[in-house]
Amino acid sequence: MTTAEAVVAGLYANGIDTLFCLPGVQNDEFFAALYAYRDRIRLIHTRHEQGAAYMALGAAMSTGKPAAYCVVPGPGFLNSTGALCTAYACNAPVLALTSQIPQAYIGRGLGFLHELPDQLGVMQRLTKWAERIREPQDAIPLVNEAFRQMTTGRPRPAGLECPLDVWRQSAEIHVEHPASSGAAVIDLPAVRRAAQLLRGAQRPLMVVGGGAQHAGDRVTAIAEQFQMPVIAGQMGFGVIDSRNPLSVNLQVGLKLWADADVVLAIGTRLQIEQMVWGLDDRLKIIRVDIDPDEIERFRTPAVGILGDSRVVLDALLAELETGERAAVSQVERIAQSRRAFAQESAYLQPQLAFLEALRAAIPEHGIFVDEVTQIGHAARFGYPVYHPRTFISPGYQGTLGWGLATAIGVKVARPDRPVVSISGDGGFMFNVQELATAVLHDVPLVAVVFDDGAYGNVLRAQQLDYGNRVHASRLANPDFVKLAESFGIRAETVEGPRALHDALVRAIAGNKLEVIHVPVGPMPDLWKFVRQGRVRG
Repeated sequence: MTTAEAVVAGLYANGIDTLFCLPGVQNDEFFAALYAYRDRIRLIHTRHEQGAAYMALGAAMSTGKPAAYCVVPGPGFLNSTGALCTAYACNAPVLALTSQIPQAYIGRGLGFLHELPDQLGVMQRLTKWAERIREPQDAIPLVNEAFRQMTTGRPRPAGLECPLDVWRQSAEIHVEHPASSGAAVIDLPAVRRAAQLLRGAQRPLMVVGGGAQHAGDRVTAIAEQFQMPVIAGQMGFGVIDSRNPLSVNLQVGLKLWADADVVLAIGTRLQIEQMVWGLDDRLKIIRVDIDPDEIERFRTPAVGILGDSRVVLDALLAELETGERAAVSQVERIAQSRRAFAQESAYLQPQLAFLEALRAAIPEHGIFVDEVTQIGHAARFGYPVYHPRTFISPGYQGTLGWGLATAIGVKVARPDRPVVSISGDGGFMFNVQELATAVLHDVPLVAVVFDDGAYGNVLRAQQLDYGNRVHASRLANPDFVKLAESFGIRAETVEGPRALHDALVRAIAGNKLEVIHVPVGPMPDLWKFVRQGRVRG
């Protein structure tokens, strides 16, 4: 096999059946090798490298499984790094595959096409693991190691680069599957200490993140056993059904944090809670995480349990079957806090009305792709989420413009689910060219564009916080309907939440690629619900 053939075989052996890509001269040998797999690996080629990487990110986040993209080195790779750092932030198993200049000239600064100083070093700083394929015999072991890194412990992106001349070198190569990692041993004494703390708690509280996405049934079982509230951050949406009376958003959770005595944190950084809301010696924290660095990142918890959340919670549930429980039901307290927040936030119109329309139109298992926009920020406390991996968000990176391309990747990976992307007019134009990719590859999602003619968050801050010193925030926009129609896409302009609901219902039922343009005016400030203050410590 050539190195290129071995890499293709390794990708397929590790479950890759779709590759998001933008071909180029340094990858010609690799794409020639892909031709033999044309019936087994679908190529989704894009109009920009960032689109390819965001699509792989959407595929990984919506399935929890590895996804891959391939681009040329230098500027091609750098164009993809916004998505790569978002994958790192969101714990998404995305493989970045790129080429390199000829091996003998790497690091010499001779000015080869697409040469980049220390490309591998850049890749290593944006991924969990990255390496260079230096000879054909390296190909299969390194591809396997990339997948092992992405799927063992904390899932995060990995990277591989291959020099131009190494692609075509050949050797005797045997395609092997990666060795599976053995199950981690759970610290049962720590589980017993956690159970003891929970049984003695008066007002326990649970916080869940992305590391609990596959453990929702266990989370719900423990919450209902103790009748304790469950807070989900962006990465944890859908772990517990928003309709469960024990489910609370961050804004309600802030009030409950103030007098909680024991917190069970599962697969979450717990960053806002610890750094912003505050800690004191009265609060005992139990942390369950697969990443040993995360458990003590802020401070040493009362109990730290290293391991997969599903496995740990199984052990915890078994331990909790016996013993008295001090906690009393907090359901009514939660309901009162929810009602209070609903009254406090009722002025946020039309944001909440638009979110009600979106939720009513999107089927229960439909997937909502969040964006950095007025409606997107409100969605993080105003959009109910019923099932895991049905709310796709850029997490702490807050990646403006990721939405459309990410949603295309979501729909490619989950063709059985309706997919709705929301964007502002600013963010939508970051990747608008990928409408052509969706047309070419017949990807039937619905893209909703809320158009206020500005970078709305920036504009409001300039008006309210900086004495109306408005500049560099207004936008000149195209006619979004005509723009979509020029790609051959059905599009319409609708005004108001009711019209948006009806248009979404029609679009989802039609299962076609559609753009819905929604003109909006200035919206009320929601930042007091986002910028929360300290309540203890």
